[in-house]
Amino acid sequence: MYRYDEFDAAFVEGRTAQFADQVARRLSGELSEDQFRPLRLMNGLYLQLHAYMLRIAVPYGTLSARQLRMFAHIARTYDRGYGHFTTRQNIQFNWPKLKDVPAILADLASVEMHAIQTSGNCIRNVTADQFAGAAADEIIDPRPIAEILRQWSSLHPEFSYLPRKFKIAVTGAPNDRAAIRFHDIGLQAAANAEGEIGWEVWVGGGLGRTPMIGKLINSFVPNEHLLAYLESIMRVYNRYGRRDNKYKARIKILVHEEGLETIKGQVEAEFAEVRGGVLSLPQAEVDRITAYFALPAFATQAAAKIDVAYESIIDPAYGRWLDNNINSHRQPGYASVTISLKPIGGAPGDATDKQMDDVADLAERYGFDELRVSHEQNLVLPHVAIGDLRAVYDGLVATGLAEGNTGLITDIICCPGMDFCALATARSIPIAQEIGRKFAAPERQKDIGDLKIKISGCINACGHHHVGHIGILGVEKKGGELYQITLGGDATENASVGKIIGPGFEADEVPDAIETLVDTYIARRMSADESFIAAYRRLGEAPFKEALYGNG
Repeated sequence: MYRYDEFDAAFVEGRTAQFADQVARRLSGELSEDQFRPLRLMNGLYLQLHAYMLRIAVPYGTLSARQLRMFAHIARTYDRGYGHFTTRQNIQFNWPKLKDVPAILADLASVEMHAIQTSGNCIRNVTADQFAGAAADEIIDPRPIAEILRQWSSLHPEFSYLPRKFKIAVTGAPNDRAAIRFHDIGLQAAANAEGEIGWEVWVGGGLGRTPMIGKLINSFVPNEHLLAYLESIMRVYNRYGRRDNKYKARIKILVHEEGLETIKGQVEAEFAEVRGGVLSLPQAEVDRITAYFALPAFATQAAAKIDVAYESIIDPAYGRWLDNNINSHRQPGYASVTISLKPIGGAPGDATDKQMDDVADLAERYGFDELRVSHEQNLVLPHVAIGDLRAVYDGLVATGLAEGNTGLITDIICCPGMDFCALATARSIPIAQEIGRKFAAPERQKDIGDLKIKISGCINACGHHHVGHIGILGVEKKGGELYQITLGGDATENASVGKIIGPGFEADEVPDAIETLVDTYIARRMSADESFIAAYRRLGEAPFKEALYGNG
């Protein structure tokens, strides 16, 4: 993984000291809350419903055991003993005291981390495929480019006060595990006719109040010109993006209202001016950054594969874990392990200080000291020898994180909702917990198969409900909470936005409504191999709507 050089260290140290002074002036009353707000937001500090919340960047989702242990230390020392991993591959602490934030940032700086640009109208944390550098289907590891984008975008003087927040995601595989089509800019590795590797560039995707699928603005941009091309997009957006209405300020609205061809023409005109100039990316610099992401020293493994069927007979729980939480690896004899942060009845994405320490131990012992945070709010050990899988599983059992449910109905994405967030209009965590309990039986989860439920507590869609196979949106109605259900969303390369299928449900009705949808799917599917999303696309909404609401 990337290591700070002298510039990085001085940069973060200077910013930490600057913010410590700003906090001291806020505490003394020298700065009002209105004056302090833009300063704290640029350093990842929110004022939530009950307390401050600090959001810490995990660049492209990659971190070391030492860094995860620092999260555990922060949870123990400054918070309430846990952290919350988010859909932007970050971690949030929900209860820090303002006076302690400078100390937290200093602790983070000591392990090469920070909270800069995790909020505000700037380029946020660049996210990536959680299996980057390990996946068997990968064309190229996208993390070197993600790191270059991080360096380019950090405190960029031209793009620190954009019309609205801006999010970039990258993937090096044809199977999109980074939801690139729902970002302001999405990058997907591609090859041209000569076999050179470059990038497809997608623009104008996003969720929130107006969900939109990104549009392909360029089918091949080589590394050399990638920064110049992205800067051209940013300049067009910065120049023409709406600043009079925050609900229409995202680049997706600009692309939608002006049309892709108009925006592309403006970008290409800007690109013609800057191409070949100071933004050209030398191959030597790409090689220098890439060297940080060299593969571990893999050893030849005696076990090249594992007999999941046999292991399931010996230990059904271990068999389920192998069946659902293991991803194929580019290196024979190795696998990537997803650590589910979705225990039945738990709050999705939460991990205690002890759990973080325990997972850090596993990463050091069995995973080459490397971890990932997925945008689906789980953790990943990207490089584990097949012969070590049982030991990893046993370690996860001991710390309460051995749920074998990745990709199943209980692997729910969920925002913090009204339990924490000042913007939320409804609770989301209790809904996720009750759905998890209803479908807790492992045999039933297996029968249902691949089904992604995503829950948001407000229209901002931090729980990505628009792209859930089943999405749930909590809204306020007459002083109470009501939950709308959407069907048919998909965040992969087969991107689609879910559709609201009828009136909302009371909180206590939601689990039964989900069960009705699932039962309808099972009754109508062509075979056990037909997934929920495939069945929905074949059948349409009618049978699901009728099951929920009747013929009226």
